Amino acid sequence: MPVWDIARRPPAEQFAMWHDVICRAFVPLTPTRTASDARGFPARVETRELGAVNRARIDSQPQLTVHGPREVARSDGEYVFVNLQVHGRCHVRHRVGSDEVDAVVAPGQFVVLDTTEPYHLRFDEPWRMLSFRVPHRGLGGRPRPALLGRAVDGGSGTGHVVATLVQSLWRMDDHAGAQPAAPGSGALDDLERSFAAAVAALLGTPGEEPGHDALRAAVLRHVAANLGDPGLSVAAVARRFAVSPRTLHAAFAEHDTTFAAAVRTMRLQRCSRALRDPAETATVTAIAARFGYLDPSAFSRAFRREYGIAPRDLRRS
Repeated sequence: MPVWDIARRPPAEQFAMWHDVICRAFVPLTPTRTASDARGFPARVETRELGAVNRARIDSQPQLTVHGPREVARSDGEYVFVNLQVHGRCHVRHRVGSDEVDAVVAPGQFVVLDTTEPYHLRFDEPWRMLSFRVPHRGLGGRPRPALLGRAVDGGSGTGHVVATLVQSLWRMDDHAGAQPAAPGSGALDDLERSFAAAVAALLGTPGEEPGHDALRAAVLRHVAANLGDPGLSVAAVARRFAVSPRTLHAAFAEHDTTFAAAVRTMRLQRCSRALRDPAETATVTAIAARFGYLDPSAFSRAFRREYGIAPRDLRRS
């Protein structure tokens, strides 16, 4: 997981290093300072791989960054970037075919950029974004132009699924107790495909509900991060992802399971892991409540059905 902490370099060297880092980490780019009185250029880039998808978190300063015709010609691959704005605003100008698209991307919104076309990104204040790079081949081909270069709301419809996946897939390496998926593992491949499917659905059918695989992956990430919430119901989660309960049920039915069964399995797995941990000092009841089981008797029955042993007996073993 490469990390470039440019603020650690002498101020006079920081901007040149920034230029080098963004070209190495992303695609050919040419940045220009827009704050003439700035002495240094403190910035930070952290990248993480997810199969063919490159994930990055970027913190930087006011600037104009250009991926123009010369940079396009020097690029060694065909990608889209999904850039989720976290802090600050990004002013985008993207050439899409014979047209130019202008947009302002605010926090909570994202923009999709096609590296085979020129674009300019202007930042007038310090900023942070999560940026995921996806090969065209992962989308099934060249993206359709409908949403390229436009600000997409991360709070509804397919845009919400994509934005939630970006945040969840970035944080998954930091999840307490989580083990990173090994390269080439089925879990990693599923996550990579789910993200690419969500982006393809966004670009191919704007305004429609997300594909079931992408929705299911996003919902499972949300559930994993909120197992202690006793209100993890179909209705609540469907509202959270701006889909109908019927669509949510269908996403799980395609995998021969139900939403409720998936939540129950994940809760029991986390409880089992905690009960087996010799460093865990909480009571069985407290562990059950931590992962959403507020009724000790119901937890004990569900645990015994799943594992063939009572929770207290497992802990003593």
